Amino acid sequence: IILALFLKKTKLNVAFFQKINSAKKKAVRILEVKMKQNNPTKKKIAFICVHNSCRSQIAESLAKHFRGDEFDFYSAGTETKPQINQDAVRLVKKLYGIDMEQTQYSKVISDIPSVDVAISMGCNVTCPYIGKDFDDNWQLDDPLGKSDEEFIKVINTIEEKVRSLK
Repeated sequence: IILALFLKKTKLNVAFFQKINSAKKKAVRILEVKMKQNNPTKKKIAFICVHNSCRSQIAESLAKHFRGDEFDFYSAGTETKPQINQDAVRLVKKLYGIDMEQTQYSKVISDIPSVDVAISMGCNVTCPYIGKDFDDNWQLDDPLGKSDEEFIKVINTIEEKVRSLK
């Protein structure tokens, strides 16, 4: 009976500490984002798409992965989607081990700080005005609804462009 009570209490404590640990991880992520937003020494670069659900999200995740120590990166759109494109999430995780859903979400331009550099992903229409002119347009085809091979071509192009940012 004593052992059963001890095990029950231990299980409750483990569950309690798991919840605390999860909340602590979320708080740390929020603080990291806030600290980066307030770091005046790094140039702020934003990747802009209409919906901020695919190409701009890929660019943000790869930029943070490869160049995050040099620049602060953001992505945003003029509209949002309820979630990041699931093909993009799956392929970026498969190719780079990055789980975009853990660190990113669809944002509008007003959700990010003022940036030094704004890069359009290529809207295939007139790109939205974001309060400043675009510094570059990567003219990427939207891979939405296309094969994994087409998605990977876009991802590889984004990686090349991210690695060459100055």
